[in-house]
Amino acid sequence: MISVNELRTKLPKDFIEELNTIYTSNYVDKILSGMTDKRYTSIRANTIKTSCADLMRYLKDNNIKFERVLWYDDALIIKNANEKDLMKLEWYIEGKIYMQSLSSMVPPLVLDPKPGECVLDMTAAPGSKTSQMAMMMKNKGRIVANELDKIRCERLKYNVEKQGANIVEVINNRGEFLGKIYPETFDKVLLDAPCSGEGRFVGTIPETYRNWYLKSVNSCKNVQKQLIKSAIMALKPGGTLVYSTCTLNLLEDEEILNYAINNFNVEIMDIDIELNSSVRAKTDNNDIMVYNSSEIVYREEIKKAIRIIPSKLMEGFFVAKLRKK
Repeated sequence: MISVNELRTKLPKDFIEELNTIYTSNYVDKILSGMTDKRYTSIRANTIKTSCADLMRYLKDNNIKFERVLWYDDALIIKNANEKDLMKLEWYIEGKIYMQSLSSMVPPLVLDPKPGECVLDMTAAPGSKTSQMAMMMKNKGRIVANELDKIRCERLKYNVEKQGANIVEVINNRGEFLGKIYPETFDKVLLDAPCSGEGRFVGTIPETYRNWYLKSVNSCKNVQKQLIKSAIMALKPGGTLVYSTCTLNLLEDEEILNYAINNFNVEIMDIDIELNSSVRAKTDNNDIMVYNSSEIVYREEIKKAIRIIPSKLMEGFFVAKLRKK
């Protein structure tokens, strides 16, 4: 673990300046304090193959300590083992355990896919959210899981097969094209957009921030606008779209929502999920300085989205729920 002051010298200078431009100084300190140390490993019971109660008994038998997640019954926080330890377990090899960050579990919970529905996962690899949604749907219905990169696509296929998620159809295509290929086809769409990954930074792990550049934020923003347009085209009228990123800047988050509701027939909905009291889900409007600026005006309803700030438990994340009118 390192101090916040030391972290400021390690992270990219442009990133620190970006935070200081967007947020109040107190909020910046909260964000950075959540990046000072490695996060706990978290797992999800794959209820296609087992139950969380059986998984907890299995972990106890293997002397692995864990903590329940109050807002998600199928998730556990591991206290005395790392990812390599868990990968040696028989139940992990059999696909009964899935390692997944807690923040990554939030978008499927917000989308809330039901058995029998038709769902699109636009940028699906490695399959964490895809397999979670198949589990939530009790393996009934249809999920089209798309991945552009061919190598990652093969990994996606492997993971969903290992999890026993046989309602998943894996495709290899550009997400920007899916709206034209599947016009008004899906009851629900998950767009966990490719992003600059700022919410995943850990000061003691240079690999998490080494490849971040300010220009990548703008590059991601342009792709995200094309993807959300495609997602809306693929969604049935009355259908639900969840847009999420693991980044912290407004260009990839609020800016994309502003673009969507200004250009397409969608509305932003409230999010009901209650996270731990230790996780600040709702960003107080007063923490974002740009909301109080006359230079940039965002639509009022954008404040219904949630921003999870980095912590020992969770990566930084942004999640919004939209409905196609």
